Amino acid sequence: MTRSLIAALSLMMVVPGAALGQDHAMHGKTDKPIVIAHRGASGERPEHTLLSYQRAIEQGADFIEPDLVPTKDGVLVARHENNITETTDVASHPEFASRKATKTIDGETMTGWFTEDFTLAELKTLRAKERLPKLRPGNTKFDGQAEVPTLDEVIALAKQASKETGRTIGIYPETKHPSYFASIGLPLEQRLVDKLKAAGWDRADAPVFIQSFEVNNLKKLKAMTKVRLIQLMAGAGAPADGAQPSYKAMITPEGLKAVAAYAYGIGPELTMIQPATGPATTLIADAHAAGLKLHPWTFRAENFFLLPSYRSGANPADHGRLKEEILYFIGLGVDGFFTDFPYIGVEARDAAAGAHKGG
Repeated sequence: MTRSLIAALSLMMVVPGAALGQDHAMHGKTDKPIVIAHRGASGERPEHTLLSYQRAIEQGADFIEPDLVPTKDGVLVARHENNITETTDVASHPEFASRKATKTIDGETMTGWFTEDFTLAELKTLRAKERLPKLRPGNTKFDGQAEVPTLDEVIALAKQASKETGRTIGIYPETKHPSYFASIGLPLEQRLVDKLKAAGWDRADAPVFIQSFEVNNLKKLKAMTKVRLIQLMAGAGAPADGAQPSYKAMITPEGLKAVAAYAYGIGPELTMIQPATGPATTLIADAHAAGLKLHPWTFRAENFFLLPSYRSGANPADHGRLKEEILYFIGLGVDGFFTDFPYIGVEARDAAAGAHKGG
């Protein structure tokens, strides 16, 4: 999930500050919001690697997020996109030079190397690298150290960490481009459900959320599993499966009621709750009124990604006041949030809980 350049570079604004001692009871909140490690601790390690997920667990994340795409032989692996050009060293492997291809996926034409053209054994010969080296140069020292992990490996890590830490570490998988993969004979849903059932996770209280930007595959999953489902939404555009005219149409009160018929909650882009300029929207109240939870994305420390009033200085790569930004959204009443920096998310969540307790 990627914040838009327009939002990131918009004019400075003043977001109403969330008082640390704000009474969360006014939002009907009794549980602390969950901290979801976005692609792991991707602010500190190359994304979607066991290094990144392990770091997130060490920092106190409640859930680790694997975006799922299939290999040629149908194995689900964790990559943000099936195009692995920017996140692996595939371009430096001459044996795979002929695999380079141009494809159109969800209306976007791109050239690179794609997971569906590699067997798992072939993919395992590659090594992960940092996707944003200019913004996160410190992460590049981990380039070449990690493989592309399978869903099985991510589940095993979460289960082992749960035993070792004594706290439940959940997973928050996203089905990437489900219509596209179904169209080439590699549908995601049954593969994912089978793995979750094998892990003992087919209950509404299982430590799992399944998320998707599409609609019809979530409706399909509703009939296949009891695991909680999250409808992802972006500030612009529409679901790639054409099930709705736009994401904006889905956040009307009527639209949210329709989502609530198949999903447990929504994962909106954070600017759908607090735009880069102006006051907060009514999305939190409207979603809660429809019985939906909200887990917005994505909270990142770099100025490039922060809302303007939380930036520090002019360098896009410098870190701003992420903790304050998260505290503001907690004060608005979110039920959880995705962050590339889980330790800052945990600090903010704990500060908000402490202030509420003290109040």
